[in-house]
Amino acid sequence: MNKNINMEILASLCKRRGFIFQSSELYGGINGFWDYGPLGSELKRNIKDAWWKAMVRSREDVVGLDATIIMHPAIWKASGHADGFADPMVDCKDCRKRFRADQLCEEQGKQLIKEGSTFTLPEGTVCPACGSKNLTAPRSFNLMFKTYVGPVEDDSAVAWLRPETAQAIFAQFNNIYATARQKVPFGVAQTGKSFRNEINPRNYTFRSREFEQMELEFFIPPDEAVELLCGHVATLADNPDLAGAPQPDWGWEVWHRYWVEQRLAFYRAIGLPEADLHLYWQTGDELAHYARACVDIEYAFPFGIQELEGIAARSDFDLTQHQKHSGKSMEVFDEALKNAAKAKTPDELAAFRAKTVAAWTARGKTAEDADAFLDKLLEGKYVPHVIEPSAGTDRLALALLCNAYDEETLTDAKGKTDTRTVLRFSPAIAPIKAGVFPLVKNKPELYAKAREIFARLQRRWNCFWDEAGAIGRRYRRMDEAGTPWCVTVDFQTLEDGTVTLRERDSMTQERITLDALVAKLDEAIG
Repeated sequence: MNKNINMEILASLCKRRGFIFQSSELYGGINGFWDYGPLGSELKRNIKDAWWKAMVRSREDVVGLDATIIMHPAIWKASGHADGFADPMVDCKDCRKRFRADQLCEEQGKQLIKEGSTFTLPEGTVCPACGSKNLTAPRSFNLMFKTYVGPVEDDSAVAWLRPETAQAIFAQFNNIYATARQKVPFGVAQTGKSFRNEINPRNYTFRSREFEQMELEFFIPPDEAVELLCGHVATLADNPDLAGAPQPDWGWEVWHRYWVEQRLAFYRAIGLPEADLHLYWQTGDELAHYARACVDIEYAFPFGIQELEGIAARSDFDLTQHQKHSGKSMEVFDEALKNAAKAKTPDELAAFRAKTVAAWTARGKTAEDADAFLDKLLEGKYVPHVIEPSAGTDRLALALLCNAYDEETLTDAKGKTDTRTVLRFSPAIAPIKAGVFPLVKNKPELYAKAREIFARLQRRWNCFWDEAGAIGRRYRRMDEAGTPWCVTVDFQTLEDGTVTLRERDSMTQERITLDALVAKLDEAIG
């Protein structure tokens, strides 16, 4: 693969071949918004289908949700987005350009100074556009897009475009739990559009204002419930088999690491090399106040190692917040848990209570909160905790494009060199699975046979018909589109039913029957 890829060259190919266009280009474009063309929309659909298959269809413990983009504004108040979903913004007074203060400092090897909710630029910070030091003080900027519901634009009609898909899952938890016939631990998955009014969109499609997410909220019992049910809580130190089936004694730490490994396996399966995937474990002030752990899966983009997905252990924060703000219980009831508590002796329960209170107070919570939690727990009730793998579809599409792009110098039998541009997509996510070509188009019998073969393949996979130009030129067009195979129908096809199958990466060709071709593609694509 060409690891020294220039992003301008990739963007040019993406526009020329119909992967990605700038939104509203006809009118000069709009910053931070992108449209996906014929090949790009297929690529994104394949990514989402692969994610859904891995996260939902291949599992018995995950169900789906498709929620609205606009929801009740109280949801964003409960989640903290209405008051705290902001980035520090700074303006250059000379050239009038605007930047995110933390990114500006990071690019200049500095650290943005934070005291409470106030930010200060360190000495010597300059505008990257004009070099001026005449910068405004950083100020918070809420990233949510505001809109209005109904005919009157007043405060009572204010609503927000969702900045993430996760909150709908939490808000609908009771309905899902009541209808899905699932027991904790189980997950709810959702894909869809989200919107963030980024101060400074950049790096092509990496940081956009409108984007798609693929999120899972996996609900687990608190460790205290696991201990009552199983007599102990498995930790990573116990060396659990994370490649095997989940076990009832897993605590939150094991569940978190399990989902990190599951997500890494997914990225490898769709073609991202392990060497280009990195784990960044957030520490200290980087962690949200409610998070017990968070790891970012990062990819080595041409513009630097950047986040593809965050996997957070969010405790019971989200459901508890919605329980508090809505006044409706988010608890689940577990009969087995209630019976396990009843089976304990008074001394065992006293020891368990003392241990739990000590652990809670060590984490900064009150003994009163711990006692209230325990009173419910011993009745078989608790608010589930959650592990959240949250991935960006657009970022993943960009990573796959960067990884697939290659330029290869070829030399023919006469010593003439040529450069071949090829996108080496995994067959599962390639926009076009096979190109089908008639050797010539002026022979009715051969042409009809080629159309028949194309129709059979097209019923199962997205294929492309091309009858224009020399075969070699048609191959190159398919190489640029990332098509794994090309099928040429020639005169021998009319005699024995075989076709010429040309493989993209090796450019090798073989004669193969149509049945064998279908079986080969089926095995490779899945």
